Amino acid sequence: MRPPSLSWGGGRPLLGPITKGPPALHTYRHTLAGSEVAIYFPETEDDLAGFDAFLARGDKVLGLDTETTNLNVYAPGFAVRLVQLGNDREAWVLRADRFRDHIVRALRQPRRFTVHNASFDLQVIDRALGVPIEDLAPRTFDTRILAHLLDPRQRHEGGTGLALKELSEVYVDPSAPDTQAGLHEVFRRDYRATKETGWAVIDVDHPTYVRYAGLDPILARRLFDELLPLVRDVGLDRLSVFEHRLQALLAMMQRRGVLLDVPYIQDLKGRLGDEAEHYRQAAARYGVANVNSTAQIAEALTAMGEDLTERTPSGALKVDKGVLLPLADLDTQWQRIEARTPNPLADAVLRAKRADKWSTSYAQAFLDLRDDRDRLHPMIGALQARTARMSISNPPLQQLPSSDWTIRRGVIADPGQVIVAADYQAVEMRVLAALSGDERMIQAILDGEDLHSFTARMVYGPEFTKAHRKISKAVGFGKVFGGGAATIQRQTGADLEAVRTALRGYDETFPGIRRFAQRLQNRADYGKREVVTPTGRHLPLDRDRLYAATNYIVQSTSRDLLAQAIVDIHEAGLGEHLLLPVHDELIAQAPADVAEDVIQEIGRLMESTFGGVPIVSEPEVYGRSWGSGYGCPPEADAA
Repeated sequence: MRPPSLSWGGGRPLLGPITKGPPALHTYRHTLAGSEVAIYFPETEDDLAGFDAFLARGDKVLGLDTETTNLNVYAPGFAVRLVQLGNDREAWVLRADRFRDHIVRALRQPRRFTVHNASFDLQVIDRALGVPIEDLAPRTFDTRILAHLLDPRQRHEGGTGLALKELSEVYVDPSAPDTQAGLHEVFRRDYRATKETGWAVIDVDHPTYVRYAGLDPILARRLFDELLPLVRDVGLDRLSVFEHRLQALLAMMQRRGVLLDVPYIQDLKGRLGDEAEHYRQAAARYGVANVNSTAQIAEALTAMGEDLTERTPSGALKVDKGVLLPLADLDTQWQRIEARTPNPLADAVLRAKRADKWSTSYAQAFLDLRDDRDRLHPMIGALQARTARMSISNPPLQQLPSSDWTIRRGVIADPGQVIVAADYQAVEMRVLAALSGDERMIQAILDGEDLHSFTARMVYGPEFTKAHRKISKAVGFGKVFGGGAATIQRQTGADLEAVRTALRGYDETFPGIRRFAQRLQNRADYGKREVVTPTGRHLPLDRDRLYAATNYIVQSTSRDLLAQAIVDIHEAGLGEHLLLPVHDELIAQAPADVAEDVIQEIGRLMESTFGGVPIVSEPEVYGRSWGSGYGCPPEADAA
C-alpha cells in the first residue's frame, strides 16, 4: 500500500475580565506552562484593529476552533456561534454573527491551521461560513491524527489519551485547566441546561464560555508544535499526510449524507414497538415481567433447567447477549446455529430488547438526526480504534447484523439513482495469509477455494458437514479477532472438546499462521510491546494481552487497504458516488443507466495484490435501498 503523493499540508485560575484598550475589547489573561497568554474578545468593528495586526504578524500555522449550538452539524437550526484563532501566546474569539466576513477572510488567507478533531470543524466552517472542505482541509493539521500516530490508546487503556485536554496535560502543561468541566457547571447552575443543551443557550459573551473557547486554539497550536516533530522523528510523516487526506474525503462523504425513506421509517418505528411488546408478553409468560431485569431472567432460565455458569464481577449470574444467544440457538448474526432446541424465553428476551434498541437507536435516531432535506449524515470516524479501524456513529450503522435488511431498507438512493456496493471478499483472512506467509492458505486462495470449506475439509475430511464448516469458520475468525475456545463454543454451540480439536486441526493445517502469531508475541515479549504494520503504524500491546498482536496487525492492515481504496476512488474521479464505508463494504450510488459500470470500476479500484495474495472485491448493484443487497423483498423495497 502506498500513501498518495499529495501536498498536504499548569495553569493557574484565569484572571479577569481585564479591560484593556478600547472599552469593548475584553481581555482575559492566563499562565500556561509558565508563560502568560491572552484571550481577546472584540465586541465592535473598532476592536478588530488588533485582530488584523495579529494576522499580519505572519504566523505560518494558527490554532483554529469553533463553538456551535450542538454537535449535529446538519440539523435544522444548527449555527456556529464563535470562531477562535490563536498562536502559542494569544487567541482571538470572534462572534460569528457579528464578524463573519472577517472570519472568512482570515480563513481564506494562504496560511495553515491546526485543529483538534478537524473533521467536525471543517464541516462546521463549510456549512455555516461557506469555506468549503476542499479549500480548508489541505491547509489543516489535525493534532488528534498526530497524537493517534504516536500513541493510539485511550487513557483508560494506558495511553496518553486522544482528547485535547488529556494531551495538553502530557505535552503542554500538567496543570492545563479543565475549562469544560467549569463550563458544564455554568450550564447547570446559571441556565438550567445539560451538557448537551447548554451550548445553544449560554450567553455568547459569558466570561467562562469565552475563556473556554480561547484556550483551545492556543493549546492546539502548542500541541502541534510538540507533536509534529515527534511524528517526523519516528518516520510517520508520510502516514500523517495520508491520514489527513483520508480525513478530508470522509468529511466530504459525511457532508453528502444519505437519503432516508421517512414514511418507511415512521412505519418501521411503530412495527418495532409492536414487536417489542409482543416479545415482552412472551417473556412474561415465563415469569419475566421486565426483560431488562437480570435477576428475573436468570431465575426463570434456571427454573427451566438451563445451567447458567458465567457470573458478573459482583457474583450475579450473567444473562447478557453472549449468554442468551446460544440458549436461543442463534449466532451473532441472528442465524440458527442448529445445535439445540431454542429456549423460548431467551429468544423472547433477545428479540424484545433488540426491537426496543432498533426503535430507539435507529428508527427514532434516523428521524431525529435527519436534516431538512431528509438526509442523514452519520459520523464517519477515520481513527476510532487502536488499530485505526473506521467507525460509523450517530447512528451506529456498523452494529447492524449482516443477516437483516430491516434498518438498511430506510436508506435509499437519490431520485434517478440506485444503491451500489462493493465488499471485500474475506479480506482479513487474505491479509492474514499474506502477513504469515502460510503456503497452504495462500495456495488455497490462489486456487479460488472457499477458505472455510477448505479448512473443514482439511480438518474433518471430504465428508465434512455444515456444522463442521461453521466451526472452521469460527476458528478462522478466532485466529484473526482473538476469540478463544470458549468464545467459539458460544458462537457455534459445539462441544468444547470439539472446538479444541478444531483449533489443533487448524494449527496443523496452517502452521505458518501459528508461527507468525508466536513470532509477533515473542517480539513483543522481549522487545517493545507493540506490532508495526506494513504502513508503519505502531500499535501498542497490553502486557497481559500479547496474544492480540495478530488481531491488531490484521485488522489495521485490512483497514488501511480500505482507506487506500477510498483515496484511489476519489483520485479516479468517482468519489462523488461514495456514501458510507461500513466494515469492509463501500456503499455508493449511481445513475441507474450506468450503475453497473460505476460499481465495477469502484470494485476494480478496491482490488490489489498484497504480499502475493489477491485482495478482491464483490461489486454489486443493490437497487432502490441499501436493504436491497441484504435480502429485502422486492415488494418491500418498492413500497
